[in-house]
Amino acid sequence: MSYNPSCSGKCIIVSAPSGAGKTTIVRHLMSVFNELSFSVSACSREPRAGEVHGIDYYFMSVENFNRKIEEEAFVEWEQVYPNHYYGTLKEEVERLWKDQKIIIFDVDVVGGLNLMSKFSDCALSLFIEPPSLVVLEERLRNRKTESEERIQTRIKKARWELEQSPKFDKTINNTDLTLAKQEAVSLINAFISA
Repeated sequence: MSYNPSCSGKCIIVSAPSGAGKTTIVRHLMSVFNELSFSVSACSREPRAGEVHGIDYYFMSVENFNRKIEEEAFVEWEQVYPNHYYGTLKEEVERLWKDQKIIIFDVDVVGGLNLMSKFSDCALSLFIEPPSLVVLEERLRNRKTESEERIQTRIKKARWELEQSPKFDKTINNTDLTLAKQEAVSLINAFISA
């Protein structure tokens, strides 16, 4: 992945283990700050109930995703699980910066680390930390969207992801969602006005 964009604007990278609450916090930030624009990721999985192509994700087949990799169409991409790819399209980043927006990314931890390596000069990276692995597992189970095998895979992955939090600019503990949202707003305010 040789893409090395010049920073044509600012971006905010929000990462966390699955179930830590990052999407809830990102949605809150989007409702507070008009200058933020969500970077829609591409993925090769099936849409979950209520998800819309082009709004939640750009849903692609595995074949199409692999073609985009060959075309070097991604800023970053990863194979999260077998045949489950996620990535950030170059054209998405360029479109949002052209519109004078501050890009906000909602990505897993590997995606966050990859984006930080590309955008370190113009990015604020936030790690959303769950209260504990036990709470994280409860949240994943309460979604009722994952098989038992998938839940166990996500928990195993989360252990490694939690060890990566010191690599991010700031860690927000999401024990109390209201406080976590307030902390995120405060950090974004400071970043935007800097």
